[in-house]
Amino acid sequence: MLKLDDVSVFYGRVPAVRALSLEVAEGEIVSLVGPNGAGKTTTLLAIVGVLRRIRGTIEFEGESLKGRTPEQIVRSGIALVPEGRRIFADMTVEENLLVASSARRDRGAIHGEIDGLCERFAALGTYRHTVAGKLSGGEQQQLAIARALLAQPRLLLLDEPSLGLAPKLVEGMFALLRDLRERGVTILLVEQYAAQAVAVADRSYVLRSGALEISGTREELAGSDVLAKAYFGGVEDAA
Repeated sequence: MLKLDDVSVFYGRVPAVRALSLEVAEGEIVSLVGPNGAGKTTTLLAIVGVLRRIRGTIEFEGESLKGRTPEQIVRSGIALVPEGRRIFADMTVEENLLVASSARRDRGAIHGEIDGLCERFAALGTYRHTVAGKLSGGEQQQLAIARALLAQPRLLLLDEPSLGLAPKLVEGMFALLRDLRERGVTILLVEQYAAQAVAVADRSYVLRSGALEISGTREELAGSDVLAKAYFGGVEDAA
């Protein structure tokens, strides 16, 4: 579905991501993990067309995204839930969802889909007519994801969905990701909780200093010290 081939992303002349290749197949959760400054968010912003100084190729469903605007990339079927959620705090939950669906042409179906999302995300149903700024961090994250799903994406990009959540809410966020996969949503996940991200993902890529350090399936990376070595160096010594 998504393929990056030898992609480098630049801030000025400085490469923030170097020669990265990765793939996301339909129906998968793929995680992109690594220490702060590794280039994870930069990779997502390059995919959605926000960052344009790129070498290499980014393809979605066999077509190049080169030269497309962020709006065109969204219409092609990719949605990004950015770090920090960026909801409209002074609007109600329902108003946030209606704004997110404003570009859709099938207006008659939208209210039914909002009803369905409010059933799937119970907190949103409870606080449907409450201003979003009064929701907890976990509830706001649910709203941000629900808002993205209204764009009917074929690929959902999530940037640090657990950021700012209390530890007891983090497991609920990962349970939500598993539920989305069971419902057929394809996900590329950037996440600070590396071990949990690797456990929920079908495959993972570890970045360090902008370059791919190691990649593997859940089974290949589980229960070993490879992930820690990829974070802190010495991965060449891993079995």
